[in-house]
Amino acid sequence: MSCSTGPLVDAFNRRISYLRLSVTDRCDLRCTYCMPERMQFLPRKEVLSLEELHKLGLAFIERGISKIRLTGGEPLVRRDVMELVRALGRKLGDGLEELTLTTNGTQLAEFADGLAAAGVKRVNVSLDTMDAGLFEQLSRRNRLGDVLQGIAAAREAGLKVKLNTVALKGLNEEEIPYLVEWAHRHGHEMTLIEVMPLGEVDGERVDHYLPLTAIRDRLEARWTLNDNDHRSGGPARYVDIAETGGRLGFITPLTNNFCASCNRIRVTATGQLYACLGGAEKVDLRAALRSEEPDAHLADALDEAMRIKPERHHFRIERGAAPAQPRHMSMTGG
Repeated sequence: MSCSTGPLVDAFNRRISYLRLSVTDRCDLRCTYCMPERMQFLPRKEVLSLEELHKLGLAFIERGISKIRLTGGEPLVRRDVMELVRALGRKLGDGLEELTLTTNGTQLAEFADGLAAAGVKRVNVSLDTMDAGLFEQLSRRNRLGDVLQGIAAAREAGLKVKLNTVALKGLNEEEIPYLVEWAHRHGHEMTLIEVMPLGEVDGERVDHYLPLTAIRDRLEARWTLNDNDHRSGGPARYVDIAETGGRLGFITPLTNNFCASCNRIRVTATGQLYACLGGAEKVDLRAALRSEEPDAHLADALDEAMRIKPERHHFRIERGAAPAQPRHMSMTGG
């Protein structure tokens, strides 16, 4: 559909094959490390329609994107989002190799069967604790039971589940080995993530920043960790744990920069393409989509995104320091 049909390759000769496409900035949780309690969400008129999101997806697939992850906010709170999932799912085997999504799990019990029927094979579910009190403290909502029901429903529907856990000093750090054991016992992979300095939150992120180098040292004192060259298309690096029989990932934007192999771009729910999670470089795909010559302008915008994609991000967490970017993760897309 676009005028340019060449693959997406940036100025550092990285082939871009993975799109994280946000369908909404809205979320039904208010996780403390992600957003403030009184979060101001976007006016609906600024958010791309499902038809526009579908058109973007098709344009990216034509340019060599083989994996699309739907994100938010919480993607499953978007009204009629399953129409988009089914439409993109029809491209599986026809340019698209994988369609997946990241979710907080609260709505997953309702949608698991539909996702599987649309061709989704796996989902990432955010789960930072299985302690109901701590879950409510972190998310400002009493929804742990819904999340666990959602995970169970996903498994019952035949979806592979990977749990994403943000490591938080003084909060869930002692629970992490038990979360790993629980995940592996139920056949789920798990990935640990360092806190990312995006958007203003209530309090200081540095108070709960926990480098994953320290977590790995503790886990190695407990278990046998063997490096694994498995790649899921994202930034995680994996180990196999001999004693649990499962796989554990580490996403380390602060302690171990993973930018050299970056194959990802992100598009917000308003159609802003961010070439880097930690950068301000962006192009406006919404303007291209709503122009008089959308195909030509969209092709030009994607080419421009490849020109401006930076070599790496520059995250740091220090007391009193401003976030790496003012936008929240829920706006950028997880």
